[in-house]
Amino acid sequence: MQPRSEFPAHPSPSNAAPMSPQPAAPVAATRRSKTGVQWLFQNVVWLWLAALIVIFGVLNPFFFTLSNLQNVLVQATVLGLLALAVSLPLMVAEIDLSIASNMGFSAAIGAIVTTRLGLSPAIGVPVGIAAATAIGFFNGLCVTRLRMVSLIQTLAVMIVLQGSLLAVTQGNTISDMPNLYIWIGQTTIGNWPVMPVVFLVALLGMGFLLRKTVLGRSLYATGGNALAANSAGIRVNRVKIIAFTLSGLLSGVAGYLLAAWQMAITSDQGEGFLLYAIAAPIIGGVSVFGGRGGAAGILGGVLLLTVIHVGLAITEVPSFYVQMIGGILIFIAVAVDAIRVNFVSQ
Repeated sequence: MQPRSEFPAHPSPSNAAPMSPQPAAPVAATRRSKTGVQWLFQNVVWLWLAALIVIFGVLNPFFFTLSNLQNVLVQATVLGLLALAVSLPLMVAEIDLSIASNMGFSAAIGAIVTTRLGLSPAIGVPVGIAAATAIGFFNGLCVTRLRMVSLIQTLAVMIVLQGSLLAVTQGNTISDMPNLYIWIGQTTIGNWPVMPVVFLVALLGMGFLLRKTVLGRSLYATGGNALAANSAGIRVNRVKIIAFTLSGLLSGVAGYLLAAWQMAITSDQGEGFLLYAIAAPIIGGVSVFGGRGGAAGILGGVLLLTVIHVGLAITEVPSFYVQMIGGILIFIAVAVDAIRVNFVSQ
């Protein structure tokens, strides 16, 4: 009698092992490719910045000098503070168009308190910053309590502040500020300006706020989905008011630093900063729809725009072409950022 085999010689289709036609190697390669492209898009602002530094340095070696680096840091300070101010309302899906006008008006208030009323800069500077903070708080109340559209409401406030600045200065330049008022814009330590330290402190504070605090998480949640955030117990209106108030505070600090650096306040102080202050955080990854952005990206956007301006100036580009070329470079940077956002969302 033949021993019975334990395993069938010819397995039936029902017993056959399923075939796996999909190889694993191409899938892994595709994932690695997507990861590489995603990394490229997420760091595009820094790659764009490095490329421009090399280009401007080749066109004019002065760009790599220590004095030019100090110039870049000083010019990035005011723009950086304004970019941080813009970012906070953007993160809750709002916008504040009054930051630049708030910067100029609050600086004028602080200077007038010091020069015309004869009070100490230790009083005048906080008064100016407090005025800017109060304007930001007012914007937040209008947006949340009165349900006003932030774009139109802050545009109206911007126009009012521009007229108010012209009125308080009477069209004249305030330039008789005491040394104690302007010291931070003129003081150096070992030939390094002190003013950029303020921006560094504000940037670190912003990073800590967004990553390590309940308020930071509430900002992201409110901007990502206000209804869901409200359902989760987050006081959405309160978060928005805080965002606008902090935006006003940063605008006031930027106004004081600009006045201290220029040693003067004109009747149109700060009017050229608004669009660049909005562009910098958007280039750095802050979403205009809210819920996305970080301090490192904002820094990258600020440095990118500052390098563009300084680089075009030292490469002796005719002044009537500087604004156009700068706008084209900003457009390219924003376009690349839009492509990045679309790629990541897919």
